[in-house]
Amino acid sequence: MAMRYKDLVLVYEHVRSTTKRLEKTAEIASLLRETPAEDMVKIMLLLKGELYPQWDRRELGVAARQVLKALSLSYGIPIQRIEKDWSRIGDLGSVAEKLSARKTQATLFSRSLTIEDVFSTLRKLAQMEGKGTVDRKTALLGRLLTSATPIEAKYIIRTVLEELRVGIGEGTLRDAIAWAFFPRIKGINDQGEGKGQVQLTSLEELQRHLDDRDMLLVFKEETMAREAYKQLVSKVQRALNIMTDPSLVAELAATKGWRCLDKVTFRIMRPLKVMLAQKVKDEEEGLKRVGRPCIVEYKYDGFRMQIHRDREDIRLFTRRLEEVTAQFPEVIEAVRTHTPAEQFILDAEAVGMDPKTQTYLPFQHVSQRIKRKYRIEELALRLPVEVNVFDILTYQGKSLIERPFKERRKLIERLVDGEQGKIRLSASKVVSTPEEARTFYEKSLEAGNEGIMFKNLDAPYSPGSRVGSMVKLKPVMDTLDLVIIGAEWGEGKRATWLTSFSVACRDEEGNLLGIGKVGTGIKELESEGATFQQMTDLLRPSIIEQKGREVIVKPKVVVELSFEEIQKSTSYSSGYALRFPRLRNLREDRSVEDIADLATVEDLYFSQK
Repeated sequence: MAMRYKDLVLVYEHVRSTTKRLEKTAEIASLLRETPAEDMVKIMLLLKGELYPQWDRRELGVAARQVLKALSLSYGIPIQRIEKDWSRIGDLGSVAEKLSARKTQATLFSRSLTIEDVFSTLRKLAQMEGKGTVDRKTALLGRLLTSATPIEAKYIIRTVLEELRVGIGEGTLRDAIAWAFFPRIKGINDQGEGKGQVQLTSLEELQRHLDDRDMLLVFKEETMAREAYKQLVSKVQRALNIMTDPSLVAELAATKGWRCLDKVTFRIMRPLKVMLAQKVKDEEEGLKRVGRPCIVEYKYDGFRMQIHRDREDIRLFTRRLEEVTAQFPEVIEAVRTHTPAEQFILDAEAVGMDPKTQTYLPFQHVSQRIKRKYRIEELALRLPVEVNVFDILTYQGKSLIERPFKERRKLIERLVDGEQGKIRLSASKVVSTPEEARTFYEKSLEAGNEGIMFKNLDAPYSPGSRVGSMVKLKPVMDTLDLVIIGAEWGEGKRATWLTSFSVACRDEEGNLLGIGKVGTGIKELESEGATFQQMTDLLRPSIIEQKGREVIVKPKVVVELSFEEIQKSTSYSSGYALRFPRLRNLREDRSVEDIADLATVEDLYFSQK
């Protein structure tokens, strides 16, 4: 039986109304247990307010102005009146709900909207091209709204505008998958009815019951129960890090079971989450964390580039899983020429190069290439990149992530036939003492790099994890990657620019928490670094609410900020504020999932005392 869109909308409402993580998880898990297999992918994507996985390049391409036209078409109300409601209410989804509740037009269809109705219709919006596309999209969306109830209209519009406003983070979805398709554990996720219970006396017995999803597992000790639950959740997290798509993970768990989920591996041309490093304060701490001897490598001032090759098909992805193959033709040619193997996934850093001096350039020079769609060849000549390869994840169809780093390093030494200015191995050295590490560190800084990395020789590759087996050392003041959530229009000669930007970190659930405003480090005229005009052009399409000079924007633009100090503050939802923040870089290679979490902010706060 087709699943009703109303069932999903009710879950949106329940989840939005609570701040308790367990309640959110239980509500979503209950929905997933009731979801037919054919709707699982659609439900999981819609729970995040999405229609495609993060790494898929397709977009709806529907702006707020088109939504206004669709609302006017569907409800027979002039756009000017709708704009007034929007200005007063601040959310077009809530405006749609209000208009739908008082509409006078007769509904064409009496049957309930299904998940398939909504999902397939919205995907059609992304597929429309050619002459008259705007009008056809408006008409299609208008017809969908005409068939929707008021509460359904609200979430259809929010999904179209990619601003669901429900508060479902990846952590909640991960746990909900575990709750829905793993056996229940007494005292942790044992909500609902089951077919029985079984007593377990050891964690080793857990594996025998992974497919008994309706069974209640009772451990003799609470600590054992919690450790068992951590193991279940870690299975989901591992699959998410590799598949980078919660909808596929949920579908696999629902249809194939957990032993199949345990065996998921990388797929060429589908990016995975990269391994991340923790910070250390000096060489001594770096060696203590990763062990001696270890490998130290240059920490380049560029952006992460994941390189996938399947014979002649070569594709490039950023850390935020966006494909940038078309933007870097010189990298494609370098990979084709200098890495002769037929199939692999490489982890690397792309660094801007001065074509005349062959010296490295700061990140902001090359950042403009990540989003560029036009005059790509010209920019490639003016701002070429050198790719520095430091890891390999698959080779000739086999996963290498469980292999020790020293083995993976030897393989890329054989694989990459490097050439300066194009592609080569990251500079590295095996060290055992702080003095050796310090000498290499100073050499890296002299070359124009950010610092160095310390890596354990025997460690596996852990996708998506900020691990202790790989740490970084940098000399600059602390910086944070944060996302812009709001801004203010300037005054006087800056009246056409957004000039003050509200920024946020995230909690473990992915909820955004304000931590300050930044207006310095941004230029008025074209020069090195970001300009107010550039920031305005980036943010204007993402405005979802405006009151006076203040606007709220979709959380898409990630920035790197330096600051003098972190202070306690009641003015922001994080409980902290940045003192004298300054914009250092636009991080167009990073997503909201990459920004600093509250734990990182708290660590920095206490470490400065």
